[in-house]
Amino acid sequence: MTFFMFGKYSGEALEAISPKRTATARELVKKLGGKVKDIYALLGQYDLVLIVELPTMTDAMKAAVALGRETGISFCTAPAMTVADFDKLMVEA
Repeated sequence: MTFFMFGKYSGEALEAISPKRTATARELVKKLGGKVKDIYALLGQYDLVLIVELPTMTDAMKAAVALGRETGISFCTAPAMTVADFDKLMVEA
């Protein structure tokens, strides 16, 4: 399953930005059986988005909590599907 994990930095998390923390985030997702497909920095309501593949919704919840504890970043996580898959689903509905 694909998930978009929208992150918002706390003041402390902002001061601790580093490539090492990014690597730690990737490793945490990997330990849950997932993969970080990409990470983007954002302007606006959220500061970053992780695009991740995880086996289940439960794993996504675990990842959001584990990443929050480890990084101080709060996450809003949303399941996602490609538009092609969405179109197929709508035809079947």
